[in-house]
Amino acid sequence: MESLFGTINVRDLLSAEDLSDPNSPLSAPDLRLLIHRLESHSLQIRSQVQSYLISHQNDFQNLFSLCNDAVFQTNQVYDDVAGILRLLSDNPIDVEVRTVVEEMKAKKEELRVKTELLGLVKSVVGVNQRLESVREGLKNGRLQFAAQGLKELKVALRIRDDDSVGGDDIEPLVYGLLRKEWFQCFEEIQRVLVKIMEKAVRFDGGLNQVEVKYHLEVDNANGIKLQAVLEAMDEVDILEYGLAKVADLMIKHVISSFVNCERPVSFVEEFNQESAVLKIVTSVNSKPEYLDGEFLYSGIVLFVKFISRSICFQNSSWIRCFGRLTWPRISELIISSFLSKVVPTDASKLPDFQKIVKCASDFETALKELLFISASDDKDNRLSNFAENVEVHFAFKKKTEILSKARSLLLECDFSIPQEYTRDSSFWKNDGTSIQSFSHVVDLLFLSERFLVSKAAKQLMELVHQTLQDVCLSSTRVALEFYHAARDAILLYEVVVPVKLERQLDGINQVAVLMHNDCLYLSQEILGFAFEYRTDFPSSMKEHAVFVDLAPRYQLLAEEILQRQVHLVIHNLKEALAGADGFQNTHQMQQFESAKFSIDQVVFILEKVHIIWEPLLLPSTYKKSMFTVLESVFSIITRDILLLDDIAADETLQLQRLILIMLENLSSLFESLTMGDQNLHEFSVELLDMPLRSITSSWENNDLLSCGFTITEMEDFIKAIFADSPLRKDCLWRIQNASF
Repeated sequence: MESLFGTINVRDLLSAEDLSDPNSPLSAPDLRLLIHRLESHSLQIRSQVQSYLISHQNDFQNLFSLCNDAVFQTNQVYDDVAGILRLLSDNPIDVEVRTVVEEMKAKKEELRVKTELLGLVKSVVGVNQRLESVREGLKNGRLQFAAQGLKELKVALRIRDDDSVGGDDIEPLVYGLLRKEWFQCFEEIQRVLVKIMEKAVRFDGGLNQVEVKYHLEVDNANGIKLQAVLEAMDEVDILEYGLAKVADLMIKHVISSFVNCERPVSFVEEFNQESAVLKIVTSVNSKPEYLDGEFLYSGIVLFVKFISRSICFQNSSWIRCFGRLTWPRISELIISSFLSKVVPTDASKLPDFQKIVKCASDFETALKELLFISASDDKDNRLSNFAENVEVHFAFKKKTEILSKARSLLLECDFSIPQEYTRDSSFWKNDGTSIQSFSHVVDLLFLSERFLVSKAAKQLMELVHQTLQDVCLSSTRVALEFYHAARDAILLYEVVVPVKLERQLDGINQVAVLMHNDCLYLSQEILGFAFEYRTDFPSSMKEHAVFVDLAPRYQLLAEEILQRQVHLVIHNLKEALAGADGFQNTHQMQQFESAKFSIDQVVFILEKVHIIWEPLLLPSTYKKSMFTVLESVFSIITRDILLLDDIAADETLQLQRLILIMLENLSSLFESLTMGDQNLHEFSVELLDMPLRSITSSWENNDLLSCGFTITEMEDFIKAIFADSPLRKDCLWRIQNASF
């Protein structure tokens, strides 16, 4: 049959000559021939199909029968489904089926839950039994068994080292109770193990020895081995906690005694099967010098070997644990009791310290070989790091000494001034004996003047100069520490002295003025540091080491102290003048006496200030400050007099008398201010004794204006003194129209 379905090629039905030209169209005869051949071919195909069907008749009958059965079965299934549907529509059995299915599911879930609960109960019972076995093992002295069980239960209960619970799932409450039981077991085994360790390692103060027992009897447990105790502590991860008290015992009674003992001590070891003893033997000889530390280090190495053999049983992790507990304190003791004390005090001795550096390094190497300290962690090289940084320690030690000395001299100085001291005394003579007898008269670098400073300021500056000289001669690291020491020493004055002299600064006295001089002197010296030392500083410091920022601080402090004194003086003068009641009615005896008493107080205050200020302050500073004070007091007096509405003749004479008294009593003060000064000379002109024409001429000549009088003040003064007349009007007009 496959040949019947092959492709028929029309060209195969034509003769060869008919196909000579495939592009030429077929003729009518050719077409008729083609039709005839196609019909013939069709008959052949039909005949073949008929023959095939006849030969396969049985097969086709079976096929048709099978199809008929399939159709019949399909119809039967259709009828069955239709019947079921009719049945369901008449009776709702699906509800019952659904109910049954749900009940089955519920029973199945209940069975699953009960099965899981049964498994949980079995697990809880198993954990609880294991906890009981741990407790029982602990009572019977089976420490390793108890420790191993506790470790396994820790994993089963998902307990972490931070006492937290692993996982975020919600779990039964019973697990929390089991964990509580576990922690109780843990605390119990921890307590028992630590108690055994305390009994195993004991210090006998009477015999001055440490005894380690290898076999112990505790409660109902007999023959517990020390090694088993350590293994149990390691199993439950409390080794560090269990050895902490032993480590503290060794530090307090063994290492501290060995390092700090006044007389030399050595260690003697004794071993047997039951125990080991480390005896601390004291020599009757005086304590030898440690020199480079060999004696000290060899004794500590012997101690570490004893610990390694007798307590840690050569277990590397146990030895390392004991080292972590003790090495920081041992190294600190060695540094504080030995290394820090042999740090050179002179830079020239620094090379000799290299022997101590090497000895410390060899000591730490020996401890690394014993596994007492880590070979990879640089933090354990505490002694080497300290010794190798000796320059810094040397500089730090010197810095501490410098600051301590600076603080002491500032606190101990009493800022006293000899009674015989005056600005024209022998203290100012530039001869050797005078200067040596009173060493704190100093020259100012940038003012070319001399004045008195406190002994504290002079000694402080000498200390700073010596420190800066050391900066120029030292290495960069040491020089940097010295540089900071110099700065800090200078700043100490600002921190210490104002607090120490706080009460004196609230009054008018020589101490406050002396402190002003100190601050001015310090600022001048600070400004000179750059010129004196900077070129000799280490090259790496020249750009960063500066002092110029400190100078303005002391300049401001000096000015603040001086202005505070000036304000105190002015305040006292104002209070004294307040008793004069504006100089009113001085022609009355009571008012005159009151005004005279105020003037006497003013004179007393000014003379006191004169006595205090003139010997101590620079002449220019003294004049400036005193002029400020005098200007204030005379301004007040002048204002009060000019504010008087009308002055009687008797009152004028009394005012004149008061002013003359004050000027006469202040003659020494005026002399100290160089009376040749034109302004001060004009200031003393007695207006109350001048005629009206002379006052007018003095105003036109600019004499009174240069003394500080204003045109309003002159007009009020003339109106108060002189009666109204054509002459007064003319003089007032001349004053108003005077051109300057």
